[in-house]
Amino acid sequence: MPQFNINQKLDELLATKFETEVIEFKEAKNDFSFEELGKYFSALSNEANLHNVECAWLVFGVEDKKHKVVGTNYRLDDKSLNNLKEEIAKHTTGNISFIEIYKCSRKDQDGNDKRILVFQIPAAPKGIPTAFKRINYGRDGEALVGLSTEEFERIRSQNVQTDWSAGIVPDATIEDLDESAIKKARELYKVRHSLKADEVDSWDDITFLNKAKITQKGKITRTALLLLGKDESEFMLQPADPKIRWILLDSTGRQKAFYISGIPFLNAIDEIYSKIRIIRYQYIVKEGTLFPEEVDQYDSFTIRESLNNCIAHQDYTRGCRINVIEGEDQLTFENAGLFIPNSVEQVVKDNSPESHYRNPFLATAMMNLNLVETAGGGIRKLFEIQKKKFFPLPEYELSADKVKVTFTGKIINMDLARKVAKNPDISFDELFAVDKVAKGKHISETELELLKNGSYIVASAEVSPEINGEPTYVISDNNEDSGTVQKKIENCPEDKSLLDKMSNKMSNKMSNKEQERFKLIIGYLEKNDLITKTEAAKLLKVEDKTAQRLLSKAVELELLVTEGDFKGTVYKLNLNC
Repeated sequence: MPQFNINQKLDELLATKFETEVIEFKEAKNDFSFEELGKYFSALSNEANLHNVECAWLVFGVEDKKHKVVGTNYRLDDKSLNNLKEEIAKHTTGNISFIEIYKCSRKDQDGNDKRILVFQIPAAPKGIPTAFKRINYGRDGEALVGLSTEEFERIRSQNVQTDWSAGIVPDATIEDLDESAIKKARELYKVRHSLKADEVDSWDDITFLNKAKITQKGKITRTALLLLGKDESEFMLQPADPKIRWILLDSTGRQKAFYISGIPFLNAIDEIYSKIRIIRYQYIVKEGTLFPEEVDQYDSFTIRESLNNCIAHQDYTRGCRINVIEGEDQLTFENAGLFIPNSVEQVVKDNSPESHYRNPFLATAMMNLNLVETAGGGIRKLFEIQKKKFFPLPEYELSADKVKVTFTGKIINMDLARKVAKNPDISFDELFAVDKVAKGKHISETELELLKNGSYIVASAEVSPEINGEPTYVISDNNEDSGTVQKKIENCPEDKSLLDKMSNKMSNKMSNKEQERFKLIIGYLEKNDLITKTEAAKLLKVEDKTAQRLLSKAVELELLVTEGDFKGTVYKLNLNC
């Protein structure tokens, strides 16, 4: 968005004689109802769309009739004010929120400096009215009202024009399609439509492509070029830039490697998949065993479903690439365009198919080729896979022009993971709240009560609700033998465990394999006072001498301390490391 002077913009707003459908003033001297704020966000966003302007403006600290400066004390704490973006996004269509919230200062009629807040609200995306808590609002002059049926249909009709992916490419022929990709498409089609497998073999290519809804009456569509087109046919899709870029980052966030794959996407999917490292992750989360569970950091379904979703939902008219970014413990998928359903959480909880797609023709073709879920349950399955591993839930970052989803391939809070492991029937409402606590996010009072009732966390009068502006919770671990143990999680996206404190020494002096093995030893010692060489070898499934080398290195790095001599030596965590 172009840079501008917010103080100059505020002067322009104050100079207007009347409020308009896209400008609203409120005194909000001390507070303002969140419900009312959400309604005004919806109304101003929709009116900005209808009046063909990029954004609308809501100003706090100014009297609405004569525009006198009165000042506002609304959310004086910067942290609370910044959280407002996320709070609004939870309840709006596509999770859109304020473009920016500006803090300004103006003098009142007595010459005193007064605090002014200026909210910049984006126009509703074309074809998608902005709702707040599933209700669409609008303006009738200065009044806040429900969005009229005529206005609602006017916004919705903006998206009726064409499905970009269904467009016919005039000069394209079947010669512009890749033979190997067509062959692969046939095999995938037979998997999805197993009853037609023998019949498919008798079809010529044109008949097959028509049946699979990739072409229209033998004419080559943009979908056909995206999925099956030869590399040299890419120019026919301009201004689209149909490429998938894989980037590998090191622990500092620097780029280590990259790879770019273009059309046909049917081949590119496998090429990108082959670049992603499939690392085995070990951990002990269930009580009563010394043997660690071992899982892939990222399932094949997670990678393919996320990548295929990016292809199906990409806004190709923007000329952007699809990005797959691989870090040490995270994998991110990014595509251009708005997330069309109301919210990710709602899609997961409802487990229902999406009512409409950005590229319906492309999505249908991909379903016919067994690339995406037919019942619309793909997103929910992504969450269930992470839940089964006790990993953090997929993290969606949504904006008006981009969708980004990140998968974390490790446990970030062992205490909460163990609580979840004890309750396999945990509801998604509880799981979303637990996930927020594990990631160090704020939770609502409703979510707090939900977790307290489920014995995931407990209230503690001795613990402040916030430390340095960050959420603080106390995890409950009810044990029949030891009573209730409370562990405080504060001010961190990851559990401040001994593992975190030791990570620097480990990363500098231990190989990746040694680090993974030593993490298992830490997990064991967090539940037990000591470990012997024999126990370590059994835990790690290695020979005694291999376990001894690792334990000796840990002692040398002052990560462990020893007690006893020779055969009686035992190892304990160095709590002062």
